[in-house]
Amino acid sequence: MKELDTSERPLRSKGGRPVKKVKKDSGIRVRLSKTEYFLIEQKSKQAGMRISDWFRQAAKSAKVSPRLNPEELKIFRILAGMANNLNQLTKLSHEQGLLVFQKKCRVLLDEINEIIAKLFKQ
Repeated sequence: MKELDTSERPLRSKGGRPVKKVKKDSGIRVRLSKTEYFLIEQKSKQAGMRISDWFRQAAKSAKVSPRLNPEELKIFRILAGMANNLNQLTKLSHEQGLLVFQKKCRVLLDEINEIIAKLFKQ
């Protein structure tokens, strides 16, 4: 009798679920409030996806804007202060008249334009 070598025998499938091409073996734990969980659950149902699949897809397609650096934060604080000044000038225009208001607004607008130019130059 002739013995069959193991390399000559075709491999037989044992049945069951086929092996996935890409194995997902890393996980991330996310804490959500009940409201956040409910909203995400509803969105995943509307998309016809499981929550984990929806999260994965949302994470891949999300656009993340970087946090502001200290210089940009300083510029935005200055702009917020100028917005406050503009509100004060509006009140002043109602109290003292438009000529005084026009002069002070011109100075403030020039300062705002300089700051915006610095911000967009970066």
